Amino acid sequence: MTKRTAHGTGARPAGTAGAFAAKAGLKGRTQARAADLKDKAGTLTVHLRAGAARTGHRVQDQAVRSGHTAQEQALKARHVLQERSLRAGHAVQERSLKAGHAVQERVGRAGRPAAGRAAEAGHGAEGSLPQPTRMVVRAVVRHPRPVLIAGAALAAAGIAAVVGGVLRRSRHH
Repeated sequence: MTKRTAHGTGARPAGTAGAFAAKAGLKGRTQARAADLKDKAGTLTVHLRAGAARTGHRVQDQAVRSGHTAQEQALKARHVLQERSLRAGHAVQERSLKAGHAVQERVGRAGRPAAGRAAEAGHGAEGSLPQPTRMVVRAVVRHPRPVLIAGAALAAAGIAAVVGGVLRRSRHH
C-alpha cells in the first residue's frame, strides 16, 4: 500500500522497518513450521512402514503355522489310511487262509478213503513181495498222494504209447 502525503501525490512505501521485520519473521516462522510438518510426516511414514512390516511378518508367520498344521493333518490322515488298509489286507489274508484250509480239509477227507484202500492193499501184498519191492510198497503206503499222481502220469504215458502204436500200425496198413 502506498500513502499519500500532504505535499503531493508521490508514493512512498507504507511499511516501516518494523513491518519489514514482521514480514521477515512471518516467513521464517512459516518455513520453520513447514520443516516441522515435513519432519513429522517423515516420522509418521517411518512408523507406518514399520507397522506394515510387523503386520506382514505376523501374517507370514501365521501362514507358515497354518501350512505346517495342514501338513501334519495330511500326514496323520495318510497314516490312518495306511493303518486301515493294512488291517483290511490282513483280514482278507486271514479269510483266504481259512478258506484255503477248509478246501484242503475237504479234499483231504475225500482222498482218505482211497489212501486207506491203497494202504490196505499194500499191507496185504507186502508179505509176499521181495525185500526191495517191500521198501517201495512201504513208501507208497506212507506217501500215497505223490504215488497216485505219479501213477496217473504213468497211466497217461502208457495210454499215449498205446495210441501212438495204434496210429503207427494204421498208417502202415
